[in-house]
Amino acid sequence: SPVRTLQSVWTNLPQGMGDDFLRTLGRTMQAFAIAAIAGVPLGIVIGASDKTYRSIEFLVDFFRSTPATAMFPLFMIIFGRFDFMKTVYRTVMATVIAAVIAIPLGIILGSSERLYRSLEFVIDFFRSTPASAMFPLFLVLFGVGDETKISVAAFGAILVILFNVAYGVMNARQTRILAARVMGASRFRVFKDVMFFECLPQTFVGLRTAVSMALVVIVVAEMFIGSDDGLGKRIIDSQITFDLPQLYGTILVSGVLGYGLNLFFLALETRLVHWAG
Repeated sequence: SPVRTLQSVWTNLPQGMGDDFLRTLGRTMQAFAIAAIAGVPLGIVIGASDKTYRSIEFLVDFFRSTPATAMFPLFMIIFGRFDFMKTVYRTVMATVIAAVIAIPLGIILGSSERLYRSLEFVIDFFRSTPASAMFPLFLVLFGVGDETKISVAAFGAILVILFNVAYGVMNARQTRILAARVMGASRFRVFKDVMFFECLPQTFVGLRTAVSMALVVIVVAEMFIGSDDGLGKRIIDSQITFDLPQLYGTILVSGVLGYGLNLFFLALETRLVHWAG
């Protein structure tokens, strides 16, 4: 019978071949299960909106037409040594710190045009100063470590967000602010319930610009400020050792990361600021 034939073949296999077969089969099934679990819901979400699919269609076509073996360097970059996740962590931390500081400060400055004009030169001066030029100062203040990289990136991001939030408040529709004051809303209530939401569209413009700047600064810092991990460290190591597949792969992953972060804030803006305009 077929069952006995298979048992006979299995028992006569060379030593170790059966175990190798089972390991390969197990890995294949795991890969298939992960692809199904991730691909089916993701395909439904993307396919439900033609606009969403068109915005990432080139990425889908690129990865679909790329041989799987050519993706090994990319997956090694993403999952190996946690370089990818360390860069994501530093970029996100810098952006969050910048947003927590800059958004309320920008609303305060934007609510008083006289106050903003008195500080406009200082804001524009530091906003025009390359964040990379501040590396020596932050190295003296924080030493070599994640604190320096995150603080330099946050410094550059704060000024971008602050500028956009302040202009968003100054260009807010005055009718809504006046209506809230006529109805007896306190200054804090106007600040919290009117000005904050009025400046949200411009705030998200600043956040998208800031997260891109933070990523650039983080990668440059990882390249040149004593770092043991991160995409920037991997780029500079690949350049020194002439490992071109890893070099180009890391650059590609950095670009995809920046594009993904921008898409995330764009989707968040669409979700939270659907009333804008």
